Amino acid sequence: MVIVSPYKCGTTWVQAIVAHLVFEGELPAPLSVLSPWLEANDHDLDALVCRLEQQRHRRFIKSHLPLDALPWDRRRRFLYIARDGRDVAMSLWNHYRNWNDQAHTLVSQVPNHRGETFPRPPADLHTFLDNWLHRGWLDWERDGWPYWSFFHNVQSWWEQRDQPNILMLHYAELQADLPGQISRVASFLGLEISKPRLAAVAAAVNFAAMRQRSEHYAPYGGRHWRGGANTFFNRGTNGRWRSVLSQEQLKAYDRVSRNALSPSCHDWLHGERREPWLAVEGC
Repeated sequence: MVIVSPYKCGTTWVQAIVAHLVFEGELPAPLSVLSPWLEANDHDLDALVCRLEQQRHRRFIKSHLPLDALPWDRRRRFLYIARDGRDVAMSLWNHYRNWNDQAHTLVSQVPNHRGETFPRPPADLHTFLDNWLHRGWLDWERDGWPYWSFFHNVQSWWEQRDQPNILMLHYAELQADLPGQISRVASFLGLEISKPRLAAVAAAVNFAAMRQRSEHYAPYGGRHWRGGANTFFNRGTNGRWRSVLSQEQLKAYDRVSRNALSPSCHDWLHGERREPWLAVEGC
């Protein structure tokens, strides 16, 4: 299975949920070893593929690709997690500005590097947000700088949401009803889960528990961030943008989102209307 998000939407959270559904009790290895980010360009791909082929448990890798960039296979299951883009921007800013020198070196000195060197973050959040909202790193993108397009990623998956091998998850719904969403994931994966096991998984993957063992869950053990893995697990909250972003930025965000997303996708992403198929049965 593939666990997918644009970025900063709860990818690690869903990876942890799946890991604790696959393995009962203590995980046998750090999460990024069990569930690697396959398209990342700072590792030996051949060696990684070899390690994946040696795994005997149910495999679950991570991706940040839009659906139109992933090889499609109806036998493969996809768990897609998204989040209000304003919350994504706040989390991405913390992620970006706390990269250490090692992270910048890795991303800028990879084999077969093409194009510009990945830039250091701007001096303030507002400059970052304006760039992220109105610039693309690739010529065809209109947002996401200096990463990749957030809105195209979400829309590409939303358009195929009715495919039986895609499960759409929302960060806010994980926050509101973690056990219910874990049940959805287990059902989608064809796994039976008892009430005691459900409670144990929910306890293992709540934000406080994961932050307490952040080096076990954070990508690369957190070594790419100043302050380590606890910096990666910053706050895990929504709505901080309300007291930070200007009215002009909020209006610009809404305008960009509505232009880039279909009305139903925009509404789902921002919690303005929940589609009937998102209801959690039995909860």
